[in-house]
Amino acid sequence: MQQAVDYFNALNRDYLAVHRAKEDLFWQRYMGTGDETVPSCFAEAESNWKGFIARPQRLVELREHIASVEAAPTTPAQQALLHGLRGWYRFFDCNVIEDEQAQTLMNALVAAENDLFSRRKTYQTTHINEHGERVPASLGELLTNQTTNDNESWRQSSQQALRELEQWLLRHGFLELVALRNRFARQMGYRNYFDYKVNKTERMTPEQLFAILDRFEEQTREANQRSLQQLATEKGADALAPWNIRYASTGDVTRQLDPYFPFEDSLTRWVDSFKRLHIDFGGAELQLDLLVRPGKYENGFMHQPVPPFIDQGQWRPARINFTSLARPDQIGSGARGLNTLFHEGGHAAHFANIRQNAPCFAQEFPPTSMAYAETQSMFCDSLLQDADWLKRYARTRQGEPIPDALIQAEIRTRQPMRAFDERHILLVPYFEWRLYSMSDEARTPEAITALARDIEQHILGISGSPRPTIAIPHLLSMESACSYHGYLLAMMAVEQTRHFFLQRDGYLADNPAIGPDLTRHYWQPGNSLTHDETLRSLTGEGFNPDYLARECNLTVEEAWRQAQAVMSAAAARPQPAADFPLNARIRVVDGDQVLADNQQGDEAMSHDFARFINQTYRT
Repeated sequence: MQQAVDYFNALNRDYLAVHRAKEDLFWQRYMGTGDETVPSCFAEAESNWKGFIARPQRLVELREHIASVEAAPTTPAQQALLHGLRGWYRFFDCNVIEDEQAQTLMNALVAAENDLFSRRKTYQTTHINEHGERVPASLGELLTNQTTNDNESWRQSSQQALRELEQWLLRHGFLELVALRNRFARQMGYRNYFDYKVNKTERMTPEQLFAILDRFEEQTREANQRSLQQLATEKGADALAPWNIRYASTGDVTRQLDPYFPFEDSLTRWVDSFKRLHIDFGGAELQLDLLVRPGKYENGFMHQPVPPFIDQGQWRPARINFTSLARPDQIGSGARGLNTLFHEGGHAAHFANIRQNAPCFAQEFPPTSMAYAETQSMFCDSLLQDADWLKRYARTRQGEPIPDALIQAEIRTRQPMRAFDERHILLVPYFEWRLYSMSDEARTPEAITALARDIEQHILGISGSPRPTIAIPHLLSMESACSYHGYLLAMMAVEQTRHFFLQRDGYLADNPAIGPDLTRHYWQPGNSLTHDETLRSLTGEGFNPDYLARECNLTVEEAWRQAQAVMSAAAARPQPAADFPLNARIRVVDGDQVLADNQQGDEAMSHDFARFINQTYRT
């Protein structure tokens, strides 16, 4: 068995080396830091990593070692080794490319993606901002402008910029990338790339997936139509235009809420809330890059250069990066920034707490389910809309708490659009399934544009999405392409999890049982369990989408009564001190510049961050 032990330890060590090299360059590449050699170095490192995880010989070697260990006497050490080897087998089974032609296609895919990424960075979107100036804008700024700008034509300029980006992508390599992905998937024995990804990431067929998605679409269709009719009745038919619907449904309340979410306080509120939930990061090192700047990737994400694991009895903590694209002087940036901290911070808490004996259990790629991973982050950011969390944390710079009337107004704005918002996620899987099912000849820019608008009309009930489908960055990367449905599956699991805690404990905000329970049932197993198995471990029942549909279908009055009840209960429950140690080394950066860290404590870090934001954006 010693030979298997040596092989297992070497595999752990070698994977960490190649993964860390790729991820460190990934961070520089996507943050726009480093020198001119970064793109080529990253492409080489990514090819090395993909070559490592797709090496066919690994499966042969692992089968031999698993067989030898299975034949050994049963002991705790033997069982632990078997667990780790089987974990690696599942990992390589998801990634190994035994066919030589498929491996050649994978190499071509990596090169094509890097080429499109490089060209996309040179394409600058612009719009007319709140001051009436045409300025460069990130994707986040384009979306926020549609929500908050009082001038319709200026809002429309943001929508136009997104649609122009769609056309640029369709004519600068995206369709060629789709065709190449399909060639690879067919070489691997699947109908198309969507079929390949769904089977690999969620362990289901597209037919099984759409059985769930179709059921949810049917359950929420009436509520979505009701909300659109109500909005048109109250604010006119023009409110349903793609560049108007977010403003018409949230713009006024977004402005009213803005003073209660000062961006400079977002770090403090995240840290304090996670402390009161008793979330422990297991000694992880976290690096946060939160501000928008030219050359930076235009979507938030979390990646970890170093997955955590128990290495021959010794705990190896994680090293994690996450990012957002906040512009602190833009209306709504405080709430968006806080949402990123809770969402990406939820990812970080999950992956920092996976306690298995190999890093394969703690990495974010298959066999880790995207839906399972997103359940953790979405559960955390769901707290931000809870009335009891808002009463405790949403305050102005002068310390004034958010009034009940504004929480009620926010519910009156948000709840009618709940079905619309969740259905918005449906756009991508329905679009991608049709996109990848088309022949290469039929897949023209004009046909794909028409397909996107047709699906947006069918799912949303309006002439186009406020976030045009082809402009969504997830479509461009093979890691996130054909995986967006994971967000909706995750939201279904989130509502199931919330229901469990509410039924058992009666509250969510500042509940100190949440961190330990999530750690034990959801986080520590990593991908050694399926998503369904983790849900059963905590809630006692398998995956159930009905909880989310029920929340989408609540009336405003029903949602407000629930909010009043949780606020009343919170008022009678003293807020605990935020003194639970996060057990994390945190550094906040802006590119290569360090803005704050917690070497002198979390409070000092939050103070330094707030001071930088105030000096930079409020003077």
